[in-house]
Amino acid sequence: MTNIEIITIAEKKLKRRSISRERVRETVNFPSQVVEGYGGCKVAQKKYMIGSKEYLLRVVDEEKDMLNVVITAYLTSQIERYWK
Repeated sequence: MTNIEIITIAEKKLKRRSISRERVRETVNFPSQVVEGYGGCKVAQKKYMIGSKEYLLRVVDEEKDMLNVVITAYLTSQIERYWK
């Protein structure tokens, strides 16, 4: 398991977007896909069924001293746009 820190602004965004910390941890630890983000960040991606619709959870993080620092996370229904 990866050590994860969620910065304060990301915590606020998760709450506002109704994304659980558990889903963020699961996506970082067991991503379906990892793609390169901006500025050396990586984006862990995992698909979830919410209700009857499929969504992609994208977690943007960077590695610092054996720690994954979560910058932000969001759900999108535009899976084809981000899936590589």
